[in-house]
Amino acid sequence: MNLNELGWSEHFAAAQAAVAAPNLVPARVARQDYGCYLVFAEKGELVADVRGRLRHEAQGPADLPAVGDWVAVQPWPGEAKATICAVLPRRSCISRKTAGARTDEQVLAANVDTLFLMVGLDRDFNPRRVERYLTFAWESGASPVILLNKADLCKDVEDRVLAIETIACGVPVHALSALAGDNVEAIRGYFVEGRTAAFLGSSGVGKSTLINALIGEERQEVGAVRESDGRGRHTTTRRELVFVPAGGMIVDTPGMRELQLWADEDAAGRTFGDIETLARRCRFRDCTHRTEPGCAVQAALDDGELDAGRLESYRKQQRELAYLARRQNESARRIEQAKWKSIHKQIKELDKTDKRQFGMQ
Repeated sequence: MNLNELGWSEHFAAAQAAVAAPNLVPARVARQDYGCYLVFAEKGELVADVRGRLRHEAQGPADLPAVGDWVAVQPWPGEAKATICAVLPRRSCISRKTAGARTDEQVLAANVDTLFLMVGLDRDFNPRRVERYLTFAWESGASPVILLNKADLCKDVEDRVLAIETIACGVPVHALSALAGDNVEAIRGYFVEGRTAAFLGSSGVGKSTLINALIGEERQEVGAVRESDGRGRHTTTRRELVFVPAGGMIVDTPGMRELQLWADEDAAGRTFGDIETLARRCRFRDCTHRTEPGCAVQAALDDGELDAGRLESYRKQQRELAYLARRQNESARRIEQAKWKSIHKQIKELDKTDKRQFGMQ
């Protein structure tokens, strides 16, 4: 395989050189199956596992290889197998908080150039969800593009495109019908050699249908959508890197019923740049934009310049990110406490050993 077609660059070449091991070669993670990986290298496809030292030194799941990662591998002589010895620094990282009570990062895909945020123009249409996707995308480091699918089922496409453009802050917005093939050609222009795209969207939004159209084969299973709520079941069950015949690659991801943000407290600022600009004109620097006199945000709300739903979406994301920051700090504190507890225990054991050696009780 040609490394340039896989997205190899000087950035990764420098990182690979820093590993400083002549027996290691670069490869890109294409698929993960229960701790076993499929990687693409110059010599072809290799089945790989993770070196024990790398797994042991990982601070969490996010430090282990993910689909799209560039890794340094040691091929097995005479076999189509390899051992992953290092994960090269990521240029972008699409992450979310893991579901449930734990405060851990789950990496969905790495080194993605373009992140397609896909929303249906049927019952799935929801500008507030788009705002959430945008915060998610800006934090990842990938360039977002909004796709409004199922245009064939919508009577007011232009109005809905305008509604999304109003909140998208200059992000490209495309209306299309993956099933009918309408405007799919406009999406092909984002795929060029060496660049990687990923699709995010809820189940039943049409990601698999569009991916099949882009790669020219029925690679992804397509599922039916329920009439009751316009949602579908997950037809993509794992993340996988696939090639587009015209050039470039796609990381397909399962539909997500829950998208918990993994970002800094100020991550919502870029998504809600209009509100942040208004806030800078408030009389008080610590304005909460509720009852304070001289609040520019409330004035814009009263004048109809700012939508109440958008303001509430902004507040909701701020609350969520603040809560996440508190949980992360608490998690870091517990990890630090556990580390020092282990160190003190080792010191005590050494002290006991020394005393026994010198006949002391």
